[in-house]
Amino acid sequence: MSVTDKTILFGKNEDDVENRHAAMVLEEVFAALKEAGHNPVIQLVGYLVSGEPTYITSLHDARKIISGIERDELVEEIVRFYVKHRKL
Repeated sequence: MSVTDKTILFGKNEDDVENRHAAMVLEEVFAALKEAGHNPVIQLVGYLVSGEPTYITSLHDARKIISGIERDELVEEIVRFYVKHRKL
């Protein structure tokens, strides 16, 4: 069996406190981006893909807030929310 045939497990515990923190960060940053007149979805995608903090406004310390959490934690929260709320 080649290495590409195996599933790599991304091992992290699902900690409710960590999940709530990521959700709060996303909500605060989304609101700040919207208030600043930006498209929050586009700006957050740019940040999550590139890691470049200048995609995030400094209004209400949004850039500082989002820099305090790992991007993978934010992506996990987005996926978790999507799966929980998707309509079939």
